[in-house]
Amino acid sequence: MATTLDRSRDNPWKLKTPPGTSEYTMHVDEKDGRKILVCTVGSTVLHYDARCVDDLHAMLTQAGDWVELGGADEQKPVKDGTVEAWARSPGNPVGGWYGLKKGLRGRFAVYLPPLMEALGLCDLEHNARNNRIKAR
Repeated sequence: MATTLDRSRDNPWKLKTPPGTSEYTMHVDEKDGRKILVCTVGSTVLHYDARCVDDLHAMLTQAGDWVELGGADEQKPVKDGTVEAWARSPGNPVGGWYGLKKGLRGRFAVYLPPLMEALGLCDLEHNARNNRIKAR
């Protein structure tokens, strides 16, 4: 399944983290010939390989049930079996990090699930902590 990602810098998705505590935007761009997602949180800009949307949906579909998010900064360890662990794993479809900016490659499980929800690809919990995601 190829998800249509078509939001530009002029018309970004306006999203909130799963607990609803922080707002950020996300749009599609291209860098070094690769389609990327640009996530802007305040003055911080993160880049993710855009194929992560379809890859994450496929992983969640295969899991068949709720998966913990487990969001963490790049420098922090992650809990096995979480979305964040998968997004860094040598066993995922890109063989490692979906985050593309060294030092800012983490937090995948904080910023990508709300986009997946906005695209209608998942159900996402919105508790204060320990949220989970499930494919639709």
